[in-house]
Amino acid sequence: MVSASHTGTKPAVLLTRRVPATVIARLEGACDLDLYEGRDAIPRAELLQRVHGKQALLSLLTDRIDDEVLDAGEDLRIVANIAVGYNNIDLEACRARGVIVTNTPDVLTNACADFTWSLILGVTRRLGEAERQLRRGEWKGWALDHMLGTELRGKRLGLVGVGRIGRAVAEKAPAFGMTVAYTDQAPVDLPGAEFLSLDRLLATSDVVSLHCPLSPETRHLIDQKSLAKMKRSAYLINTSRGPVIDEAALAWALNHRLIAGAALDVYEKEPEVHADLLGLENVMLIPHLASATTETRTAMADLAVSNVLAVLAGKPPLTPL
Repeated sequence: MVSASHTGTKPAVLLTRRVPATVIARLEGACDLDLYEGRDAIPRAELLQRVHGKQALLSLLTDRIDDEVLDAGEDLRIVANIAVGYNNIDLEACRARGVIVTNTPDVLTNACADFTWSLILGVTRRLGEAERQLRRGEWKGWALDHMLGTELRGKRLGLVGVGRIGRAVAEKAPAFGMTVAYTDQAPVDLPGAEFLSLDRLLATSDVVSLHCPLSPETRHLIDQKSLAKMKRSAYLINTSRGPVIDEAALAWALNHRLIAGAALDVYEKEPEVHADLLGLENVMLIPHLASATTETRTAMADLAVSNVLAVLAGKPPLTPL
């Protein structure tokens, strides 16, 4: 752990996870930096201790920022989340104290959209299942009917939510010969796409990809009833938020072949994964990697630092919530 000796000449900033060195250098040049260097999330007790006296907090999705943290960090002026999501932050508690909250939208859109298509291609062509078979030494050689997957051309992609990432996913669909349908709170301007109710989208889509935020309305949006409405030949993709899917219900649906497969990048109780999913071959399980490129993760951290430096300089942040 690195803890700066606060001289009072520079604003004190707590960073809860190591980020690229170029980004850290920006902070060190302008701030009195307190960096938690543990590989895992900063322990709760340590967060509460180290946030004291800080004017800025750079947090991640693994850090719960609530009344307790804000009371401990009574000098905070900004909480900059190094993520586009902010379910880990109590926005109302921050606003009540006049603490600015920011996130990192846009910079991860393309990486997440590309990754979504990686999951779609991976699960429909059974790549994870095939690699596991080969590594176990069970592959006996080429055969005409071995590990047959599903083609995308002529199929329908159904998007649940069309924010920045959902739109970017939709834009790539024509390259794979897919038509697009979507459901959201209301119709939006999405050229070439058809607006449907959730029930109709589930019943008619060959691939259902989740891109909605987590809210009380979307928690367990995909449950047993929803999964039973999908085609038996359909695939479910989730790069949004884990609790949007009831994992026990998904395991049940996959085990009973009510849908053909699923690919998940996020989970209800990360880093835990529902035990019933772990033994199933028709699900790809990826450890939250949608934005995990060197370029994107650096851009996310850099944007969060820009927000911090702006607020500490008395200027408005670039991406306020």
